[in-house]
Parts: sequence; structure tokens; C-alpha cells
Amino acid sequence: MRKLSIYLTTFFISILLFLTITGKIQEYIPLFVTIVVLAILILSYMYFEKSAMGTKEIAVIATLSAFAGVGRAIFAFAPGVQPTTFIVAISGFVFGPYEGFLVGSTAAFISNIFLGQGPWSPWQMFGWGIVGVISGIIGKARANISVEKFSVICFLYGFLFDWIMNLWHVLGYIRPLTLKSIISAYALGLTFDVLHAISNFLFSMIFFERLVRVLRRFKRRLEITYIR
Repeated sequence: MRKLSIYLTTFFISILLFLTITGKIQEYIPLFVTIVVLAILILSYMYFEKSAMGTKEIAVIATLSAFAGVGRAIFAFAPGVQPTTFIVAISGFVFGPYEGFLVGSTAAFISNIFLGQGPWSPWQMFGWGIVGVISGIIGKARANISVEKFSVICFLYGFLFDWIMNLWHVLGYIRPLTLKSIISAYALGLTFDVLHAISNFLFSMIFFERLVRVLRRFKRRLEITYIR
């Protein structure tokens, strides 16, 4: 797995340098970035397949992923408002960065079974996976955090996730790629970004303390062995 990662990294860097030298980077950068996102997802699940993770860990990840995915489907009537980001964030915070990534990426895939799969799916999987990773890093650095601080972090996650999705839109559909066109595309989605951020904040303020206690209880009782 490590050798494969090195080979892929070398390959992507070589392609990027080639596109830069030949002056075709703007033409092919959308495809290049999409392939990188897909490669990250594939490598993550390959690592999961070859890891020593047991049935207990898999059960927890599957349950949290389903919970987050169905939560998004239930709130589909309210654009930008859904508990998925908060659930992914608190999952990563309690269980760790890798588990957070798996919960986030799997939740996106599960929710799109109900809402529709498409070229946006890998980007959603990547976006929520990143939320899980960052929360996992925060959880390892500071296990005890106030609900107010975590809620502010979740507020920022609303913008982080939506801006990743805006990047997919810009790379896939905005031509020509100029600073003005990129700013305009991001500005058009600002209302939904704010709604997403506010809903994350509210979900965290209401449910953080209860849910973190429940998840930590599961963590202790199941004696989960984490992947390093």
C-alpha cells in the first residue's frame, strides 16, 4: 500500500509538471484534480480493506455512516440544512481521523442512494471525509472541548464542505477559469453556505454533549482498537 501511494504521488506530480510546462494546465486541471480526489478515496478504502479493523469497529463506522446518510435524506426538503456534517464531525472527534474520514465518505455515498448518485458524489465523499479527518485531529489534540468551541468549528465546516463542492462546480462547469468567474460562482452559493453553517452550529449546540457521551461510552465498551 505504501509503495502504491508513492507511485501514485510520483505519477500525479509528473503529470502536473508536464501540464505546467506544456501550458495546458488550465485545460486539463479539472480532470487532474478529479482523478486525485478519486485516488484518495480509492486508497482510503483499500487501506480499510487491508487493515486489521475488526467487526466491532466496522459495525460502529457502518452505523454512524448510515445515521449520517439517512439524516441528510430526511432533511432533503431544506437545502443546506442537514445533520450530516455534525454527525461526521463528532464521529471523527471521538473515534479518530481515519474513522472520521470513513464515516464522512460512506455517509455521502449512502445518502446519494436516496438522493441520486452523480459526478458530485466523489467530491461529497471527499468533502465530508475531510471534515471527519480534521475533527479526528482536533479530538486527538484536545479530547475535552466546550460545546461552544465545537459548535463554532462545525459552523466553519459548513463553509469548508460547501467550498469544496463549489470547487467541483467551478472546475467542471465554469469556463473560462478566471478570478472573476470563480468569485462569482462562490458568491452565488453563499446563501446555502450560511444556512449549512448555521444548521451545523445549532445541531452541535443542541446535541453535542449528549452524543459525545454516548459515542465515548461505545468506544469504551467495545474496546475499539484504532488504526495507526
